[in-house]
Amino acid sequence: MQNKPAQKGVRHLRACSSRCACSGMQQTNASLFPGISGSTLKLIAILSMLIDHAGATVIRTIWQSPVISSSVSQSQLWSEIYKASRSIGRIAFPIFCFLIVEGFLHTRNVWRYARRLFLFSLISEIPFDLALKGSWYFPEKQNVYFTLLIGLLVLIGLRFFLESPHRLLHWLWPLVLIAGMYTAFWIDTDYNYKGVFLIAVLYLLRRERFVQYIGCAVSVAWEMPAPIAAIPIFLYNGTRGRQMKYFFYWFYPVHLLVLYGIAQYLIPAIVI
Repeated sequence: MQNKPAQKGVRHLRACSSRCACSGMQQTNASLFPGISGSTLKLIAILSMLIDHAGATVIRTIWQSPVISSSVSQSQLWSEIYKASRSIGRIAFPIFCFLIVEGFLHTRNVWRYARRLFLFSLISEIPFDLALKGSWYFPEKQNVYFTLLIGLLVLIGLRFFLESPHRLLHWLWPLVLIAGMYTAFWIDTDYNYKGVFLIAVLYLLRRERFVQYIGCAVSVAWEMPAPIAAIPIFLYNGTRGRQMKYFFYWFYPVHLLVLYGIAQYLIPAIVI
């Protein structure tokens, strides 16, 4: 018959073995699927955006060409391809909004971040107008960088009021959000006030990750199938991944110019 110290020792060894086994299983699961890094999340977003914009430019040009539109079957086929490409593109914007929040939370200099967004807002405006509006100057609509910039400025204001030592100022944060949403609506940025609202939701719910994903899905439910973007966001593991910062910034205006050139000059020469 074992004495009490011996029995305690056995129980301790069993507990340690159980903890080690659980820890090993968790490490194995993590090694099987470590999640998605920030750079991978960006690549998913820009690939989705590329397919979307290819649909809005190249595929639409093919679909509306006289050769295709004169055939009922071909017109229906390219119509479905166009719709599919635009649907795939719906997941890009929520991911970009999530990345803006992550960038805001981790940047060393938020004003430098804002200046960078403003610079690329200006750089991207003509490519945006050419590719998606058919004119080099279309003041009625602004590119998505302006939406992300306004969203970032709203986050700066939200943090200022919500983290202020003066409690009365905490109640003023809705005014910042309303001002940002109205600005985006007034200058009619891409996704306008709805985009700014989504960025604010992702920031305000950031401490409860599952609630954040639900908030993201609900906030974009007006545009199906955009809520699917919550899945790759859910898989984000908090790491930055490969550093290709300026590649992502430049991709937006450059790919719009390339798609504009293909739709405007190459496709008419081949299809029409």
